[in-house]
Amino acid sequence: MRSKTEAIARINELASARTPFLFISDFKGQNNLVLTTEEIDPTQIMYQINGHGNAQGSDRRDVSTQLERSPMSFAAYEEKYNRVHHELTQGNSYLLNLTCPTPVQGDCSLQDLFFRGNARYRLWCRDEFVVFSPEIFVQIYEGQISSFPMKGTIDADLPHARDVLLNSKKELAEHATIVDLIRNDMSIHASNVRVEQFRYLDEIRTNHKHLLQASSKITGQLPTDYLERMGEIIFSLLPAGSISGAPKARTLKIIEEVEGYDRGFYTGVMGYFDGENFDSGVMIRFIQNERGKWVYKSGGGIHSLSDASAEYQEMIDKVYVPVY
Repeated sequence: MRSKTEAIARINELASARTPFLFISDFKGQNNLVLTTEEIDPTQIMYQINGHGNAQGSDRRDVSTQLERSPMSFAAYEEKYNRVHHELTQGNSYLLNLTCPTPVQGDCSLQDLFFRGNARYRLWCRDEFVVFSPEIFVQIYEGQISSFPMKGTIDADLPHARDVLLNSKKELAEHATIVDLIRNDMSIHASNVRVEQFRYLDEIRTNHKHLLQASSKITGQLPTDYLERMGEIIFSLLPAGSISGAPKARTLKIIEEVEGYDRGFYTGVMGYFDGENFDSGVMIRFIQNERGKWVYKSGGGIHSLSDASAEYQEMIDKVYVPVY
């Protein structure tokens, strides 16, 4: 593992030399892997990042991906929710991403789930955790940086689900807050930062539900020497706004006080540099192996307009494996 300082230096070195590498960072940015493709041992790490990786779809295995979920009680969740809501009413945060661990059981291995998972960003790491994330962190193509914050989820089978999600004042306020946060973060290194698309919807089919999720696209132009500074650029955006909140520094302190568990690599970032361009995802849809027992980590943004029961249900709805 590399520290933040070491990871930044290594990323700058490899990007400047146009050497492909895989980057994995935990939520706090304290534990980082930066590996060239030659350094990656497929018995320890398998990944697929938007077409790049060391695992092929033909290797997927015919196993059950059903998970038996044992979520915390609503009373336990509501206690955390109320603490967050108090901080919101005091003006200490405008939006906070509250996450919770859910014990799950399955009839296969984490590696089996990796092969069956259908997601833009997939990662299996040393049988410690598996990720199948739909959420882009940042993409850098020919000097243009783009971010696609995902914020707002609804059961697509509910009546008029699309209109309900798009017309929700709570979801609009939450999404706008994150877009503004990420636009400001990107402006540290990029110029001409702008919102190209605001609140478009994606459909996600799971082994439990059919979901709609809202995202936006924010772009900016990096300086000509961005490859030499790629490490600083990436870490200036961490942790991702969509899984932390605003204002970021104070909200991160509240998260640590309220959640009561270590996120670890959950809500961190995984990315791949192909020698020219960089693509990365936020590590959500995440299962941790904790001493032989699986824990699925999930959550959602809490706003002053939020409803505790709805947020509790969203946290449970996000405990799924997206399959082919």
